[in-house]
Amino acid sequence: MKLKIGTVELENPVILGPMAGVTDIAYRQLCKEQGCGLVTMEMVSAKAIYYKNKNTQELLKVQEQERPVSLQLFGSDPKIMAEMAKQLEDGPYDMFDINMGCPVPKIVNNQEGSALMKNPKLAGEIIEAMAKAVKKPVTVKFRRGFDEKHINAVEFARIAEASGAAMVAVHGRTREQYYSGKADWDIIRQVKEAVKIPVIGNGDIFTPDDAKRMMDETGCDGVMIARGAKGNPWIFRRTVHYLETGELLPEPSVADRIDMILRHGALLTQWKGEYIGVREMRKHVAWYTAGLPHSSVLRAKINETETLVELEELVRETLGKMEEQQEKLEKELQKDA
Repeated sequence: MKLKIGTVELENPVILGPMAGVTDIAYRQLCKEQGCGLVTMEMVSAKAIYYKNKNTQELLKVQEQERPVSLQLFGSDPKIMAEMAKQLEDGPYDMFDINMGCPVPKIVNNQEGSALMKNPKLAGEIIEAMAKAVKKPVTVKFRRGFDEKHINAVEFARIAEASGAAMVAVHGRTREQYYSGKADWDIIRQVKEAVKIPVIGNGDIFTPDDAKRMMDETGCDGVMIARGAKGNPWIFRRTVHYLETGELLPEPSVADRIDMILRHGALLTQWKGEYIGVREMRKHVAWYTAGLPHSSVLRAKINETETLVELEELVRETLGKMEEQQEKLEKELQKDA
């Protein structure tokens, strides 16, 4: 189950994908504790580091216990990308990832992120410059193509490999799809057959079974879970266990969700202060409770909480009732049996 990327060996091939506003220092810790083989940080602008933007300092923080960790940079200037990677090489990062898949307009319009898929020559120059500048592995995340008329993931992967990339992660959607429609796993298979470096599959992995099917169908070396991990750090422990044993661990209970929400809130508050931490937890609580009965009531009230104590009281009161109902239902089912 181990996976080697350049000089770095992962305990397992199940990776947390980068998500702006989600995979911060607090959430990465939770995912790592749940058995994630590699955590990827929120993407950071190489230019912002170059110009010493104060906001990037928070994004660059890493805890020792979350390693191995991948720092994802984005930009379109090979020299700046290489210089910033070199500048950060002595930091607590195990590898550098290059974002060539972000679909957000302000990134694309700046010829960064997935816009680089329209310019494979420049993409290759960026990868080569970074790979030559640092000794740590350089990896690349990209998409199936920019749009349906330009499906070039296989060509792109070959360029990445030839330019010195130690691994590629392929999202099975085009830039124009964003996250809609269905991910094309067959393109991941084609990339895997085209290169010798490890290939990580990404797109539509929401359950342990999804991860296994992707690996079986594409032959990819590992999986990257992003949206499927929102409000669901347990997916890493469950997926690793399923891949290793074939046994599907149960979904987290209501009590598990209560404990995780409160731990997440405490970590966010610790790192970002109570004002920001509690407000950022609002979206996380919505993800943690999606699909639970009466969770809409909790999501409506959560926007009024301003302190960690208020958050804890609301979560325990609302989800505690759900837990009682769940236990009552289980007892009734046992009696009927």
